[in-house]
Amino acid sequence: MGRRRKKRRQPHGSAWHWKQTDCWYYTVPGRKKRVPLFDEQGERIRGQENREAAALALAKEKLSWEEEAAGTPGGNGEWLVARVCSEYLQYCERGVAHGTISQGHRDSAASWLNDLCKYCGAGPVAKLKKGHIQKWMEGHPTWRSPATHRSVIAVVLAAFNRVEQMNGIPNPLKGLKKPRSQPRLQSFSAEEEKALYGAAEECFRSFLFAAIHTGLRPFCELARITADDVEQTERGMMWRVYSSKTKKTRKIPVRPEVAELARGAVKAKYSCYTCRHTFAHRMLSGYWTGGVGCSIEVLAELIGDTPKVAFDHYGREWGQHYQDPLWAAIGAGEPG
Repeated sequence: MGRRRKKRRQPHGSAWHWKQTDCWYYTVPGRKKRVPLFDEQGERIRGQENREAAALALAKEKLSWEEEAAGTPGGNGEWLVARVCSEYLQYCERGVAHGTISQGHRDSAASWLNDLCKYCGAGPVAKLKKGHIQKWMEGHPTWRSPATHRSVIAVVLAAFNRVEQMNGIPNPLKGLKKPRSQPRLQSFSAEEEKALYGAAEECFRSFLFAAIHTGLRPFCELARITADDVEQTERGMMWRVYSSKTKKTRKIPVRPEVAELARGAVKAKYSCYTCRHTFAHRMLSGYWTGGVGCSIEVLAELIGDTPKVAFDHYGREWGQHYQDPLWAAIGAGEPG
């Protein structure tokens, strides 16, 4: 007796749910790659109970296929390079509005992708070759720097990768190599530094002095320092630095010359919880033990926190074992 054929759960061309990601997908006709379905807010449709929402999203996708078939050369639904660029620029606009993409990236992407559209925007994506991109870049004599070529290629790849992710359109530029990074490293001599200070007005001179003596990124770190980020300790001044580039915060000691510039910006803010923070500070600094601070593990047990929470709250700020190498690195030596 023959084996009974397993009945398909849903007909071909339907939206289907994948338990591993709890998301809804569809498969593009003629291809095996799964494509996620998104709601009107641009979020993935999740949960088995959202079958109707997934079916509606797929219906809209199929409608867009018909419109493309009717409005593109050849009537076969081919995607044009110009549409890929347009889709990515709209994505950048939404990212700027929500704060997830920088204005600078959006502006650069608009400039480069609009220029690419002038070169080959009317061509179908399926016929685009890596050589077309190379020839397009070579046609711009001002784009000589490898850093510029890297940035341009990164934006173009991002545009085609997004369309592949969102719409299942294969990226014809996959594997396009970016030039090797060549950092442009220069260092001021003592004479050049002195001449620079002499040519700058007072405020900018102080900014340059702090930039040279801290090593902070000039615009996304140093320019954002406020009085609330400055802390005066017995050993010297420390700055809490947030980088909008890396999205991370770190705390660094600064040299006495830089501290003198920032001295007038120091503020003190106290609350009832300052008592708890004072205890942690004194334990880590050795206030009651002759200058020998306790470990993070000991402090965590005393204040009822886990070692990780204690380190995140106090260790990075006040822990001797964490900060001593930082002070030594800038030549501050032992505390006086």
